[in-house]
Amino acid sequence: MASACASSAIAAVAFSSPRQKNGSIVGATKANFFGGRKLRVSKVTSPSGKRSVAVCAAADPDRPLWFPGSTPPEWLDGSLPGDFGFDPLGLASDPESLKWNTQAELVHCRWAMLGAAGIFIPEFLTKIGILNTPSWYTAGEQEYFTDTTTLFVVELILIGWAEGRRWADILKPGSVNTDPIFPNNKLTGTDVGYPGGLWFDPLGWGTGSPQKLKELRTKEIKNGRLAMLAVMGAWFQHIYTGTGPIDNLFAHLADPGHATIFASFSPKQQLRLCASAFIREIPVNDGAAFFRSSCVIPAKETRDLNNTIFLDQSQ
Repeated sequence: MASACASSAIAAVAFSSPRQKNGSIVGATKANFFGGRKLRVSKVTSPSGKRSVAVCAAADPDRPLWFPGSTPPEWLDGSLPGDFGFDPLGLASDPESLKWNTQAELVHCRWAMLGAAGIFIPEFLTKIGILNTPSWYTAGEQEYFTDTTTLFVVELILIGWAEGRRWADILKPGSVNTDPIFPNNKLTGTDVGYPGGLWFDPLGWGTGSPQKLKELRTKEIKNGRLAMLAVMGAWFQHIYTGTGPIDNLFAHLADPGHATIFASFSPKQQLRLCASAFIREIPVNDGAAFFRSSCVIPAKETRDLNNTIFLDQSQ
């Protein structure tokens, strides 16, 4: 059993007899760590006769796995981009669910990469003085060329059309890579979700050998997964600290010993968060009394209250 788990190459070992009479079958099922591939050993006993042994080998034994030495589930054979054999909940065990989840992850990865670029790049360029853009966290509060209702309706129409095309590509593979007006203008030899549309591959990266395509798709999935974590981290960071990731990074580089994640749990930081949450709506003179009565602030920290309000108001 140890050698089977270490190599992740043996799928089943069966002993059978061509002259089985009144034989008994004893089955034992063993699952590897975190719900991986099941290894079933069937032993057939017979009064007499010769026995034959059949061994079914799994996929590439050098395949990278999320945990070295683990055995991947049987439904994750390494053919998908970014497949490292990780599925502890068995979400991909159903073939139809696997197809849907693959496309869902792909589109979420692409949106997350766009979102991460929209968070980090403008904030960094604003920080160093090249741009002067509002914070991504409060972008919805800005005044635009039209009202928010009109923007929302336009977004529904545009995103609805794009999602409708993507759904059609799942139902009829290749349809999204065909020009809806000029059907002869299309991409051939593509898979569902790749490259994502007729005009989404201007550099022709979606053509080439299968090994090259697999490598590029794996890079896309890995960067997309990282981007999803980065966007989620940026949101939680801004909610808790009141500043964006670039501001937090610059503060940490300026004072590595004090500007850390652990300092965010200090009472003074909680004071600043409580003040900055309402300072735009309350005058400075009235703010001190309001925050003293509304925020849970230690007595030794109240001396910093007026300075905190003044600093936040100046920002």
